[in-house]
Amino acid sequence: MAFARVACRAQVGLNAPLVHVEVSLAGGLPTFSIVGLPAMVVREAKERVRAALLNSRFEFPAGRITVNLAPADLPKEGGRFDLPIALGVLLASGQVRLIASSARTASREFYGELGLTGELKAVRGLLPAAAQARRAGHELIVPRANAAEACAVAPQLVRAADHLLEVCAHVAGTQPLPAGAPAALARREPARTCSAPLDLADVRGQLHAKRALVVAAAGGHSLLMIGPPGCGKSMLAQRLPGLLPPLSAAEALEVAAIASVSAAGFRQESLTERPFRAPHHSSSAPALVGGGARARPGEISLAHRGVLFLDELAEFARPVLEALREPLETGLISVARCALTTQYPAEFQLVAAMNPCPCGGLGDPRRSCRCTPESVRRYRARVSGPLLDRLDLQIELPPVDPGDFDAAPDSRAGSAAAAAAVNRARELQRTRQGMCNAQLADAGVHRWCAPDESGRRILEAAMQRLRLSGRARQRVLRVARTIADLDGRPALGAREVSEAVTLRCLDRAAD
Repeated sequence: MAFARVACRAQVGLNAPLVHVEVSLAGGLPTFSIVGLPAMVVREAKERVRAALLNSRFEFPAGRITVNLAPADLPKEGGRFDLPIALGVLLASGQVRLIASSARTASREFYGELGLTGELKAVRGLLPAAAQARRAGHELIVPRANAAEACAVAPQLVRAADHLLEVCAHVAGTQPLPAGAPAALARREPARTCSAPLDLADVRGQLHAKRALVVAAAGGHSLLMIGPPGCGKSMLAQRLPGLLPPLSAAEALEVAAIASVSAAGFRQESLTERPFRAPHHSSSAPALVGGGARARPGEISLAHRGVLFLDELAEFARPVLEALREPLETGLISVARCALTTQYPAEFQLVAAMNPCPCGGLGDPRRSCRCTPESVRRYRARVSGPLLDRLDLQIELPPVDPGDFDAAPDSRAGSAAAAAAVNRARELQRTRQGMCNAQLADAGVHRWCAPDESGRRILEAAMQRLRLSGRARQRVLRVARTIADLDGRPALGAREVSEAVTLRCLDRAAD
C-alpha cells in the first residue's frame, strides 16, 4: 500500500478550514473513490484527474485508489481539489518524487481545477484561503489566473502555474516556480475633480438634497429620498461613493474576500473601489441578504464598506425590506441552512429612493396627481415604521426648476469640495472615537453627542411634538454630531439639533 497527503482548504462562507487530501493506493479491482463529504463537482474530479494524468504522459495507477478529504464532516465543494488529488496520486504511485524535506512539503497548499489536458483553471473563493495560508506561513501553488487574487494577501508565498507538469517539477525541485508579484494595491485617487465621470456639480438644483448627501457621507448615515420622477434621486445616490474616503488596505481585503466567494468572483481592477450595489426592486430576500444552497453572500454583504442603493423602495416586497432591519443595526447577517450557518459582514450605507405616490405626481405643480389619499397611504405603508425608524435621514426633493438647467455648473459645489469636507469630518471622528458617528452605540452617543441646554430643549420639544421613538432620538443626535463635525463646531447646540430634526421629513409629516 502507498500513501500520500496534500494540503488544501475548503471554502465555508468567508472561512477557509484546512483540508488534508489523503490518497491511498492498494491492490484489487480498479476503483477510484472519493470520500469525505464531497459535493457532486468534487466527485466528478476523478474523471478530470484520470484524463489529465494520461494526457500529461503519466501512468494512471491500476488497483484501488481511495481519496479521503479530511475532516470528513466538512462539506467540500468546487474544483479546487482537482490539483491536490492528482498530485496525491502521483506522489503515492512514485511518479513524482520529493526532493524537498517532508516538513517543507507539509507547509505547501495546492489549489486548481484541472482541464482534461492537465492545464490549471481558476477557482472561486481563493482569497480567504490565501489569507488563512498566510497566517499559517504556508506556500500556495495556484493557477496563474488566480495569482493576482492570491497575491493580494500573500505575494511572497504564491507560486503560479499553468499546467500540472509545472507543479510536478516544482514539487520535485527540478524547476521551482517563481514567487508571485504583489497585486497592485495602490490607492486610487478619489474622484474629487471636475473631470470625474460622476460629479455632484452635475446635479442641478436640489441644494437641500446635496447637503443631506454630504451629511450622510460624512457620518456614514442611511438616507431616504422622496421625490417625483426625474428630480435627481438616482443621480445623487450614484455620486455618494465619490464622496467617501478611499478604502484602507485592510478594508479593501475585506471587500475583496466577499467578492471572491460571490458568483461574480474577484476583480483586481475594483480592489480599491468602494462597492456600489443597486439591486432591482424585484429581487428576492435571499438575493438581498444572502442564501441559496451554498449560502452565498447577498447584496447587503456585497455592499460591505460601500453603498447599497434601493431605487423604487416602495416597490420592493415587504418581507425583503423587513430583512434589512437587523443588518442595519448590527452590521452582520447570518445565513442559516440545515448543514451550516454562515455569517457575512454587512456594514453598508443604505441609500433609498421612492416616489411620493404611485403615479409620482404628488406635490409637483406641473403634474396632476391621480392618486386618492387612501392609495397614497397604502403606497407609503409598504415601507414599515420600524424600517423608517432606522433610516437616519429622510428628505423630500422638489421638482427641478427649469431655470437650473441654464446655469453653468459650479465647481465649488462639486464632488471635490464636498469630499474634502467629508474627509475632514471622518478624520475628526476617527481621532475622537475611532468610528463613524452612525456606528456609535448608546454609550458613545451619551458621551460624544450630548447637546447643550438649547439643543436639549429643542430635542425634547421635537420628541413630544413628533412622537419620536428612543431609536429616532439617538439617530437625531448622531446626525447632529455629524453636522457639527462638518461645520467644525465642538458643541451640539440648537442649530445642529434643529437641522438634524428637519432631515427627518416623514416624522414631521406624521405630526
